[in-house]
Amino acid sequence: MSEQPLLKVSDNSALGKVEIAPEVIEVIAGIAATEVEELYAMRGNFASGVVERLGKKTHSKGVRVELTDTGVAIDLYVILNFGVSIPLAAQKIQTNIRESLKYMTALEMDEVNVHVVGINMDDNEEAEEN
Repeated sequence: MSEQPLLKVSDNSALGKVEIAPEVIEVIAGIAATEVEELYAMRGNFASGVVERLGKKTHSKGVRVELTDTGVAIDLYVILNFGVSIPLAAQKIQTNIRESLKYMTALEMDEVNVHVVGINMDDNEEAEEN
């Protein structure tokens, strides 16, 4: 796991400080993205594929969070269902992630970049057979 700094959420030092690890933002963004029905799956790496085969679900699969000088940038690598509007699906994913992160962490995202890396064709073939 990479050593990234924590995000400072609150400057109120009277009660203490609130910091959020980038991994938490990855999980929130991953769950928010999977709530969009046009999304088929998130692209992961070899390690996340092995972990899922062993029965553990990885919610941060396909999500990369980068802390920049200007704020937080999120990159998502997604596979969409065949027949959906790619721009509308990407916009729904971006909106859902922004709203979820704003509600849960009070952080504003600089960028939420959606990279469509594949299209799922399986559901289309099943519908044609019936």
